[in-house]
Amino acid sequence: MRKFFALAVSAILLVSLNASAEPKKEKSEVKAEATTADTKKQTVKKGWNFAPFPSIGYNSDTGFQIGALCEIFDYGDGSTYPGYRHKFNVDLSWTTKDQVKLHFFYDSKYLIPKVRLTFAATYILAQMYPFMGFNGAASPYYTDLASGKKQMNRVAMYNVKRNMMRVMADFQGNITSNKFRWAAGVSYWWYDIQDITLKKKGTPAYDTTVTPGSYLANNFIYHASLWQLYQYAGLIRPNEAHGGHHLEFKAGLVYDSREHEADPSRGIWAEVYAYGSPDILNGRGKDGYHYLKLAAHFRHYVPVWKDKITFAYHVAYQGKLAGNAPYYTLQNINTLYLRQIISDGLGSINTVRGVPYNSVIGDGYAWANIEMRFKLVSFRFIKQNFYLATNPFFDMGACVQPYRLEEMKGVLSNSELSQAEKNLIYTGQKEKLHMSAGLGLKLAMNRNFILSAEVAVPLNTKVYTNTNLNVPRENLTMKNSYKPGVNIGLNYIF
Repeated sequence: MRKFFALAVSAILLVSLNASAEPKKEKSEVKAEATTADTKKQTVKKGWNFAPFPSIGYNSDTGFQIGALCEIFDYGDGSTYPGYRHKFNVDLSWTTKDQVKLHFFYDSKYLIPKVRLTFAATYILAQMYPFMGFNGAASPYYTDLASGKKQMNRVAMYNVKRNMMRVMADFQGNITSNKFRWAAGVSYWWYDIQDITLKKKGTPAYDTTVTPGSYLANNFIYHASLWQLYQYAGLIRPNEAHGGHHLEFKAGLVYDSREHEADPSRGIWAEVYAYGSPDILNGRGKDGYHYLKLAAHFRHYVPVWKDKITFAYHVAYQGKLAGNAPYYTLQNINTLYLRQIISDGLGSINTVRGVPYNSVIGDGYAWANIEMRFKLVSFRFIKQNFYLATNPFFDMGACVQPYRLEEMKGVLSNSELSQAEKNLIYTGQKEKLHMSAGLGLKLAMNRNFILSAEVAVPLNTKVYTNTNLNVPRENLTMKNSYKPGVNIGLNYIF
């Protein structure tokens, strides 16, 4: 948490730069009630408000982050405060696990008359992007292969190098009122997936002269990544292994009665929409990956005591309606509004907090987030409205539509694979409910710019401790992993 407070202090000092961009107050300017009657009187913000600060953060999955970001809000004449007329976000950052992020975000209900536009353009280069197999509990995770003091290519086993570019434009318009709306959008995705290479030598992080099928049990060195092994076993096809280009289209309905979007204390926010992609950009012909999926979200914010204590929960489903999606798109959690730059799941910061990033991958997911939000103290500082809050939470989720599960089971009878490699691919376990519990701390400025720190502990994450995999599957040993996940960044996740 000390890092969170250091980040908060940096933000507070730099936010003072916005004073020069804010219109000079007139004597007649009044103190206004915030959106809920129980909130202390706050000064209505007008004009442009800038929040630049160092992009200093931490995430258990991506490491320490350094860079710069700026959030810009236009409150116009103040009549919509704490709502904004225009919002911009620019983020340039690098993490210690070699992830580079370039991100631009824009949102407005006023640029296009009677239509809300949400636009985002993102490029992420991840030198160590996790690939941990398909179908959650069906895929084993061996701690020695991941952390392992005992094997030189530990980094490569559960990682690949991934380039990802995402450009999204989503639109919403009223049907019967500003609460009940239609939604439509289009997005472009580019994925490029490669082997991990060692920076200094430019060579693969494993021995390419040894092919899958040669596992050295005595000194616990495996000479290929799980991604390579999946290709060798036929679970990843040659025409999808290295990624591709996709246009995605979406259409659906939204109901939104929140009194404020960034930190609601009352109301419902529900969405249901279909999205899909015709595989027209990769030249795969009849072997293309065309898919249609459904996304449904129900979020409810219940005031317990004024606007100081709020009970909030989120129930979600995302799953396949038709077609076949390529493996590298499975982790994308679709959304109409990006609250986090990284939109992957299940696990990590967007869905089941504390569960390892990309550890639950399949054709369909169901998950829920439950939390209490307590506003501890509100105050004025450097001409801005601040409050400090905490949010204990409980998350759960599971893969409810498996992906190529029958093929995973089929590796058990594959004579070309050693027993060790079969044990690396399939556990024989059925999918389970993945759960976590944790605590968050929030520092909000003008109810829109929210610094966040959260710690979550997985409650039933199983890991394997074997150092010899050339044994029958029933002889493998598991234990619970309670290694906490930490995230220091921006915003509530819903």
